[in-house]
Amino acid sequence: MASKRRPRVLPGFGLSLGYTLSYLSLIVLVPLSAVFIKTSSLSLEQFWNLVTTPRVVASYKLSFGASLAAAAINAVFGLMLAWSLVRYTFPGKKLVDALIDLPFALPTAVAGIALTALYSKNGWLGQYLEPMGIKIAFGPWGVLVALVFIGVPFVVRTVQPILEDLDTEFEEAAASLGASRLRTFWHVVLPIIFPALLTGFALAFARAVGEYGSVIFIAGNIPMVSEITPLMIITKLEQYDYAGATAIASVMLVFSFVLLLVINGLQAWTARRTGRDA
Repeated sequence: MASKRRPRVLPGFGLSLGYTLSYLSLIVLVPLSAVFIKTSSLSLEQFWNLVTTPRVVASYKLSFGASLAAAAINAVFGLMLAWSLVRYTFPGKKLVDALIDLPFALPTAVAGIALTALYSKNGWLGQYLEPMGIKIAFGPWGVLVALVFIGVPFVVRTVQPILEDLDTEFEEAAASLGASRLRTFWHVVLPIIFPALLTGFALAFARAVGEYGSVIFIAGNIPMVSEITPLMIITKLEQYDYAGATAIASVMLVFSFVLLLVINGLQAWTARRTGRDA
């Protein structure tokens, strides 16, 4: 008797795989391959000299350092935001929940202009901060503020579904056994949400590393002080130094690819810990 075949909604494996690979190649692989092909025109010595100049290295330190700090800040305060949205009811809750997604929809240039107007010397907050010696706009602190702004939704939207699925009975059981609130959070809640929190941290970090539009307005773009790596790539292109631009871009591309692998691993880990891989 012929075996009963399971009906498929989409076409067969061969056609689906062929379409997937073709689409992926045209949209992703071919453009990215062009970066490495253009970079290959440089000798190893030329490549190394281009990507290790003091100005470029300073941009690496600022981009990666500020991105790491912004992701860490978002991990803490993003968790607080997600916790408040899930566990409490308060006036304007739906509005706050909608505003969290605003950095996703807002053009990055608009975000940069708004932050600059807020923290510049004559801005609403800057006019009070600068007399106290706190300079936000047109410096490294401005880069950090912009990266925190664009990264917070990644943490909130990653942690929020896990908190919604977390049964409060675990916390009540710990409290009934005499555990304090801090101990209950540290030993009961945090181990469950930690994989999602770590994933949100990695996503915010990866997003911040490649941010450009919102940063250039508030950073001031001072060489060796507040220049980010994406700006260095644009500067090379404006000077028609395509090889130099692709050399710096290839370093960023390799780092981003490693981050993508880490993020995928963290997501798989989260699925196993929460039982969602079934």
